[in-house]
Amino acid sequence: MRWSKKGLVWSNPGIGSWGTTSALTPTPFHLSTDVIRIFAGFRDKSGVSRIGYVDLAATDPTHVLGVSETPILEIGRDGCFDDNGVILGDVIRTDHEIRMYYIGFQLVQKVKFLAFTGLAISKDNGNSFERFSEVPILDRVAGASTIHALHSIQRTENGWLAWAARGEGWEIRQGKPYPRYEIWQMSSADGLQFNQAQKVVSVRNNEYRIGRPSVFKRPDGKLGMFYTAGYLDNDRYDAGLAVSDDGITWRRMDQDIGLTTSGTDAFDRLHLCYPRIFKAGNRHFAVYNGNNMGIEGFGLAELLEW
Repeated sequence: MRWSKKGLVWSNPGIGSWGTTSALTPTPFHLSTDVIRIFAGFRDKSGVSRIGYVDLAATDPTHVLGVSETPILEIGRDGCFDDNGVILGDVIRTDHEIRMYYIGFQLVQKVKFLAFTGLAISKDNGNSFERFSEVPILDRVAGASTIHALHSIQRTENGWLAWAARGEGWEIRQGKPYPRYEIWQMSSADGLQFNQAQKVVSVRNNEYRIGRPSVFKRPDGKLGMFYTAGYLDNDRYDAGLAVSDDGITWRRMDQDIGLTTSGTDAFDRLHLCYPRIFKAGNRHFAVYNGNNMGIEGFGLAELLEW
């Protein structure tokens, strides 16, 4: 894949006490023929994320049309699985509503956090969302005792396919715990209850985590998957690519993604993470985070060649 980077398209200037920094896990959604809405997590001064959006012009996605003034998804009620932050999983339009699959964070005493998947519903074309339930739709299971985070979901002829990060261990790096996880696939009849998962993309070499799967259709009829990996021997947090004929068996082709970190002064000089592809007119773009998981905002790259 060959790209033309457009730089930092939206830099968080502080949009209120609820969003002083960041635009975590930016997730594009076709709001209308004219607007690409980028849902993202905005952090307060304590680092707690709430979900808002940035609207981009479909004719020129480097042009910002507007920003949400208040969160469209707040943190959960005290004691619930999402009471210490929410970030994006995926957003998909169904027949009569828009579903937002999101990741909720909860602080506990003996590990850094717990992260499970919730669902919120919009019936007003993405301007507001209400929780489907105060409990996770993907909760802890064997092999996912601390992290069960759905990041990509698609409708199929027979139901739904979804891809999630699952984990239950921690990597101690310079005295700080970082989560370990890998990518699993699940099927569902209704997008609410999911069948038994199978691992489809694993860590390798010196990686200790690989997640935020983002699945898309390629012009050759195959499926592509972007993801982000962390490494044991350095502070890299970089995007990779896998390709599949059937959505079940995946071949890692990281060397072909074409998206890499930039020069010494760029917002993505240290990290390039969480890319997600979208189409605007006849052009394809990827929105992504840079240094420190998107603390400055999000950038854009145009796809020139598959």
